[in-house]
Amino acid sequence: MAKIIKPPELIPKNTTKPILFLAGTIDMGKSEDWQSFIGNKLSDLDIIILNPRRDDWDSSWKQEIDNKQFRDQVDWELDGLDCADYIFFHFEPDSKSPITLLELGLYANSKKCLVHCPNGFWRKGNIDVVCARYNIPQVDTLQNALELLKSNLKS
Repeated sequence: MAKIIKPPELIPKNTTKPILFLAGTIDMGKSEDWQSFIGNKLSDLDIIILNPRRDDWDSSWKQEIDNKQFRDQVDWELDGLDCADYIFFHFEPDSKSPITLLELGLYANSKKCLVHCPNGFWRKGNIDVVCARYNIPQVDTLQNALELLKSNLKS
């Protein structure tokens, strides 16, 4: 059974289970909770899912390095991305997703990415070029993402 970990819970360092990081649109908590959908659909796998959508997020936190809560959140996400065996990127078409774009840029050459970027995302062309350059698999639906994730995570 999958273990879903959200910040500020500690990320396991010494595990033999595959780790999947769910990177993608959150829009300060305003976007659809696609992370829970993916987590529920993968719940039968023996994996660890890192879901950065913090239950107690406070949008009034100043997004500055000196703000401990904000800094802890960003550090948690970067630690999770570093230790993940797989990173699933999801871009909502009606969002800007600047942090997701940043994270894709940081990890594009890691060989552990899978991308869902539907038509309508404002920078889909950029995503397509990055994915082509770094041989990152892209899927056209969340359902296809689930199928590809399941096949990779079971192997």
